[in-house]
Amino acid sequence: MDNLATFITNYTDWKLLLIFCLAVGIFFSRNIIINFLISLVLKVEFIEKNSKELVIKLKKPFEVFISLLNLNMIFYIFNDLNNTKEVATAFNVGYTSVVLWSVIIIVNEVTKQKIQAIEESSQSIKRDVINLAIKAINFVIVMIGLLVILHFLGVNLTAVLSGLGIGGLAVALAAKDTLSNFFGTISILISNTFSQGDWIVVDGKEGTVVEIGLRVTTIRTFDNALIAIPNAVLANSDVKNWNKRVFGRRIKMKIGVKYDSKKEDIQNAVYEIREMLKNHPDIATQKNSINLGSKKQSKLVSKADEFGVKKTLLVYLDEFADSSINILVYCFSKSVMWEDWLRTKEDVMYKIMDILKQNNLDFAFPSLSIYKEN
Repeated sequence: MDNLATFITNYTDWKLLLIFCLAVGIFFSRNIIINFLISLVLKVEFIEKNSKELVIKLKKPFEVFISLLNLNMIFYIFNDLNNTKEVATAFNVGYTSVVLWSVIIIVNEVTKQKIQAIEESSQSIKRDVINLAIKAINFVIVMIGLLVILHFLGVNLTAVLSGLGIGGLAVALAAKDTLSNFFGTISILISNTFSQGDWIVVDGKEGTVVEIGLRVTTIRTFDNALIAIPNAVLANSDVKNWNKRVFGRRIKMKIGVKYDSKKEDIQNAVYEIREMLKNHPDIATQKNSINLGSKKQSKLVSKADEFGVKKTLLVYLDEFADSSINILVYCFSKSVMWEDWLRTKEDVMYKIMDILKQNNLDFAFPSLSIYKEN
């Protein structure tokens, strides 16, 4: 009982009162403290431009920081204005974690704004490279934070770093697939075979590239499934990229007419179809000029082939098939977008139907004639 009375006397007269005042003071002044901390961060010029988003996202880690500070002060007062080694270590780890959290938020938010600025300007930097750089920077920040935390926990960092050199070979052998995927990522980015958002086909898998990650590339198929392909596999596979074209999407068809059609009618139809396509507003022809001057060109490579420009227009009597005389129609729509291409192709087909009708030609269908010998 004497010990209990002494405890109550010691802590009731000034410690509990000081703790209470401190807790209440920090509670009511936390917004002022948070705004002060944010104002310090925003004094950095490149961060200030993104202040609106950062203020929102930094409030949470700063609230946690103030809560830790409040608890630290309470323990400090409770322990007769002294900090034990264990308590100091615990709070140092907490402060480091909050700072690490804040730095990652700042780096990611500023980078996001930079990406938007690049996309709005005329600069051509691959989004995939920026995404990979963000992940690498975040990894470095986390590793530095972990080293600081280990230092506060009393770990000998010199021994740890030395051990990494000795164990590096074993780690490399164990993670050879991961390393091959990482170098596959570098190969994909350097080769510029495809980018985020491209429509590709690889090993029978077809879809839109969602992200080129450090280990895998994710593809969203057209039936809305998500496929993850290791980058080491992808870097060594044949990739068909439908987005590597800026002008011209192919329209190819064979029009079969009946064998009892007149030669003159077929000739007229072929001529009229060719002229119709030459004058069609949505069909690519040699008259269309495409400005590729702003695009960087590889040496000794056709500019049209490198950037995907096709203007071929062919309409010819092609073959005598089993049940029809076939007319080949081979051309390209101006737009490479699927819906625009479908709309153009549909209009071309309607016009071909009208031309055949005007020239007394009928579409052929598979047929078989049987003759009986006497």
